[in-house]
Amino acid sequence: MEKRHSPRLVHAVYCGLNSFIALALMALIAWATHKPFLFPSLGPTAFLLFFSPLTAASSPRNTLCGHLVGVLAGWLGLTLTGLQDDPPDLEHVTGPRILAAAIALGLTCGLMPLLRAAHPPAGATTLIVALGLLRTPADLAVMMFAVAIITLQGVLINRLAGVRYPLWSAPPGAPAR
Repeated sequence: MEKRHSPRLVHAVYCGLNSFIALALMALIAWATHKPFLFPSLGPTAFLLFFSPLTAASSPRNTLCGHLVGVLAGWLGLTLTGLQDDPPDLEHVTGPRILAAAIALGLTCGLMPLLRAAHPPAGATTLIVALGLLRTPADLAVMMFAVAIITLQGVLINRLAGVRYPLWSAPPGAPAR
């Protein structure tokens, strides 16, 4: 008689192992290049890509567009408040920093649904930028390159595992989250 593993256990191992692989690769790239290829919002992105790959929020389109909206909104918040050259200071938050974060998150949360590109981890991306943790054009380009790499990992790993993961956008009727 064939012994079957718990589907929940298999799903947990799949999500955990592939998230580990995805972030370990990003960390290795960051270590080798001394560039910010590893940042906090990649963790929840990896979780979505491997925990719920068939939802709209996990599609490559939403992942890439959502993070792009977050990066651009964060940069706009910094620019409008004149903070693009100021180092981050999370212990002494000023009025302009509050405004930069609020502008960035408001724009991100407003534009993603408008563009039909909802990807919740992009809300963290926009705060990373608006708070000045990563703020130079080079940092922002690296962030988007990192998002592209982890998205490609999601496509490859899910497809190799037999998951009907979309190559660009989720099929019509896919769950929103």
